[in-house]
This record gives sequence, C-alpha cells and structure tokens, in this order.
Amino acid sequence: MPQQHRPLAGIFWMVVAGLNFVAVTAMVKHVGDAIPAAQSAFLRYLLGLVFLLPVIRPMLRARLTPRQLRLFTLRGAAHTVAVILWFYAMTRIPIAEVTAMNYMSPIYVTLGAALFMGEDLPPRRMAAVIMALIGALIILRPGLRDLNAGHLAMIVTAMGFASGYMITKRLSGEVSAAVIVGMLSITVTIGLAPFAFAVWVPVTGPQLLWFFVVACFATTGHYAMTLAFVAAPLTVTQPVTFLQLIWAVTLGALVFGEGVDAWVILGGVVIVASVSFISWREARARRVVTPSPNAPKL
Repeated sequence: MPQQHRPLAGIFWMVVAGLNFVAVTAMVKHVGDAIPAAQSAFLRYLLGLVFLLPVIRPMLRARLTPRQLRLFTLRGAAHTVAVILWFYAMTRIPIAEVTAMNYMSPIYVTLGAALFMGEDLPPRRMAAVIMALIGALIILRPGLRDLNAGHLAMIVTAMGFASGYMITKRLSGEVSAAVIVGMLSITVTIGLAPFAFAVWVPVTGPQLLWFFVVACFATTGHYAMTLAFVAAPLTVTQPVTFLQLIWAVTLGALVFGEGVDAWVILGGVVIVASVSFISWREARARRVVTPSPNAPKL
C-alpha cells in the first residue's frame, strides 16, 4: 500500500519508536557514570551484535569494494565518537536537553549536504536552518546560564551522527540496508573497543543485563522507525518525534528529579518545526535528503 495511504500506521510506529528511544535514554541515565562512557557504549554495541544474526548471510554475500570499505570505516569512526559523547552527555545534562539537542542532526545533514554534496539550499530551507540554530541557542542560552562539557558533547554528537548519515546516503544506492546496518554495528563495536579497554572497570551482572536491555530497546526502536517510514512519508511522521521531548521532560522530572525547563521545550519546538518544514519541502520536491532526528539514534 502506498505510504501516503497509511498515515495512522506511520504515526503509530513512530510513537512506538519514540517510546523505545526514550526508554534507552532512561536506562543509560539509570546506570549513570559508574561505568565510563566509552565502556558503556562498547557494552551496548557488543551485546547488541546478537541481533545481527539475521543479516549475516547478506553481509557475507556482499562484495564490498575498497572504496565502500573506506566509507564504512569512516562512517564507523564518526559514529564511534558520537556514541561515546552521547553516553557521556547522558551523565552530565538532563534527559530533556539531550533529546532536544539531538534534533539538530538533520539540520547538520542539510548544511553538510549543501557544503559537501552539492545539494541545493534555497532561501526557504536556509531560513528553516537558521530557525533551528536559533532553537539550539534557546536551549543552550550561552551567557545566561552555566554550560558544561555535556552540552558541548551533544553538539559534537549531533554533528557526528549527521556525518554518518551523509555517508550512509552515499552507500544506500550501492549496498542493501541489511549490509549498511550490519557494517555499522561491526565497525562501531570495533571502534569502541580500544577506548573501552583504556578505561575498563569491573562490571556486575545486573549492569550487563541493563546494557543488553538497552540494546533490545534500541533495536526495537530502529525497527519500529523503519516500519513508520514504510507506512508514511516524513511529512507525517516527523512532527510525531516532538513527543519524545515531552516524554523525556516528564521522565526526567518524575524519575530523576530534573527540573522542567520551559526554554528547552521552546527550543525543541522550534527545531522540530524547522526540521518538519525541511522534510515537507523535500517531499514536495519528491526527494528526501533530510532524515528523522531518530535516524542516527543509538
């Protein structure tokens, strides 16, 4: 059935994806900084390799060229840095701020596509990008409050995820989705290993169980998001991602005792509205180059 004929299904699966991704952030927040960020990220990806079993055969059949291997390696490196910094940010700033600042990834993709891939950046799309950057400034409010390393980590995180998506865009027409997903998991696990071993601390059984559950929720979230994209266009599913910020704010306040910051919510609204406008413009042009904020998620 065509995408535009199943908007309710698209919205439903995007809601499911959002709930899973918020659950991931909550569990990582729960584990806290008892385990270094690099080790936490490594354990999440290592334990998540079990979900690669269904894609082993297409990966073995893929005959990757040296150029494709280089791109996969570069993508894995960008994602490795982003994942480490995301885990670090989760221990330093509120869940709502992590969620809101992650919405910037599609904006960085739009800018990167214009600067490095020759994509057009017409005035309306540029205005949306500027509004999203204003939204980020509303969240951060530099000079009006104290910022810490967690905020800087999230800025770099969103850029790293955006870089990975642009590389994925180049590879998407050359290899199957199964190979793209599988190579990401493998390269990131390998990339995280030396950073994790450099700061390794003993891990308890319950902590390992938490990281495995994180991997389960992250995988489920990615699968639900894929179903959402199949069922409906981004113009339908994109605005639904704002619910993640509402859930993150609620979760942070009720479970972790984090204050509700109206400026963070306002900034998130501005960014999501900007990303949604860009997605709508791309849909009208019959080509989608801007991903959901969840596309590069953990």
